[in-house]
Amino acid sequence: MRTIELDSATAPLAEYASTLHEEPLVVTRNGRPVAVLRRIVESDLESLSLSTDKRFLALVERSRARQDAEGGILSDEMRRRLGLPRRAPRPR
Repeated sequence: MRTIELDSATAPLAEYASTLHEEPLVVTRNGRPVAVLRRIVESDLESLSLSTDKRFLALVERSRARQDAEGGILSDEMRRRLGLPRRAPRPR
């Protein structure tokens, strides 16, 4: 993994971004990591935004804990509650 000291990073951002296909670039300040530039593959802005949103991640964790503690419901039951038709079984 490549690193560069923040004070030494004098090239335009586009120049650093053009090299990210090789490996991420860790930006350091006084030898300690402060940021990382990495290539985004098969993602969109919404997914990236949600993956770093502390409130969203907390919601996911609460939901997982509740699922573990209480269990869940089958999709047929959810469809019934919402008044949706049952899904046809998938062909095998």
